[in-house]
Amino acid sequence: MFNDVAAVLFDLDGTLIDSAPDLGAAADKMRLDRGLPSLPYELYRPMAGAGARGMLGVAFSITPDHAGYPALRDEFFANYEHCMTQRTYAFKGIAELIAELLDRGLAWGVVTNKSMRFARPLTQGMSLFATAGAVVGGDTTPHAKPHPAPLLEAARLLSLEPCRCIYVGDDERDVAAGKAAGMGTVAATYGYLGSKNDTELWGADAHINAPLDLLSLLQIAQKA
Repeated sequence: MFNDVAAVLFDLDGTLIDSAPDLGAAADKMRLDRGLPSLPYELYRPMAGAGARGMLGVAFSITPDHAGYPALRDEFFANYEHCMTQRTYAFKGIAELIAELLDRGLAWGVVTNKSMRFARPLTQGMSLFATAGAVVGGDTTPHAKPHPAPLLEAARLLSLEPCRCIYVGDDERDVAAGKAAGMGTVAATYGYLGSKNDTELWGADAHINAPLDLLSLLQIAQKA
């Protein structure tokens, strides 16, 4: 399935790290600052993968086409910038997965739609990312996922042909971007996915229910 793999690229939020607690806190602070009651974290978590759009939709039932959205988004970004590493952590098994990839001589990197304003300090602030060969944000190239440009940029930074990389993500756009870039694709089903998401419809080459499941796919690929 994944022949001649030299690198594994990952989405960030919902795939490598659980940033939902900090995203939710940034949005909920906006409610508290306006004298509104706090909302349960459980309402924010399923929408964490949608970033500001998802968090503001929960906090204020507002959509990006609302006239007041840009100002609220900027306030949310400022809040998040101040708390983005307070409650965020790597999913269970991620540290072990990265260590094993390195032991096998594989490179790895991050391709996220998070702007580098947030992706850079977040990855620099977590020791997990010290060995990442590439960190590509949503504004690193002129296009964000599902466009393949960010993935192709990561492959370039790793000095690898895209076909020698696989991409792991928890959103349909991750699979679309990976396929468009000519990479093998893996759908991560352990992140923020809700019951309405049928990952089988995404067309990924494989699915994993926990981070360490990826190792068995690579073992199969190495034996092929």
